[in-house]
Amino acid sequence: MFTSPSVRACVLIAALFTGAAHAETISVAVASNFTAPMQKIAAQFEKDTGHKAELSFGATGKFYAQISNGAPFGILLAADDKTPAKIAQEGKGDAASRFTYSIGKLVLWSKQDGYVDANGEVLKTGKFQHVAIANPKLAPYGLAAEQTLTKLNLLDAIKPKFVQGENIGQTYQFAATGNAELGFVALSQVMEDGKIKSGSAWVVPAEMHEPIRQDAIVLNNAKDNVAAKALMDYLKGDKARAIITAYGYAF
Repeated sequence: MFTSPSVRACVLIAALFTGAAHAETISVAVASNFTAPMQKIAAQFEKDTGHKAELSFGATGKFYAQISNGAPFGILLAADDKTPAKIAQEGKGDAASRFTYSIGKLVLWSKQDGYVDANGEVLKTGKFQHVAIANPKLAPYGLAAEQTLTKLNLLDAIKPKFVQGENIGQTYQFAATGNAELGFVALSQVMEDGKIKSGSAWVVPAEMHEPIRQDAIVLNNAKDNVAAKALMDYLKGDKARAIITAYGYAF
């Protein structure tokens, strides 16, 4: 059957308009350690679904305080599992939506090649002035770093050399700029495509600290948001998981 060009154009415009009408935006609070993978995931998510994820990055502890004070986030991608559990318990989020989107890995990193050995023995030498660490009261990676040093019987000796970041993003900056020769950071911050991008590193064995289970939860602001459900589903899919794995996370 013949269809005129003008009719075909109208059909195409209507289809595009319908798709745009169904696309929604979701505001996502993202733990600092997950910055790089989430930026890639959000771009791919928008390309594949039409929905848009607006990302804010920071410390999980600070996000919790902001959410408690009514901040209009729709999803929290936390750096731990305790904060989303607390949010669900307090009725600020959908308990049924909560799941572990990744398990983080801690790394001791220096921007200098050859500075950190493969077993972290550099910590025992004491031949450094500063070690960057995230605030263990706010950041799970900081707590994991303290637990690691405690297990190595080095916490008391190294604590005076701590340069404390508010979150893991600031902690990485201390190490990356050389303000600290060493830094306990997230593996995702120094890894891409399965390789350490620069400098030298010791990937801390998982048994040295409590598992860094990172949970996601849909907050009450987004309980009816189509994009929220779509993003949570997307994070469980193969495309997102391939990106997450490339940055050194496990499941």
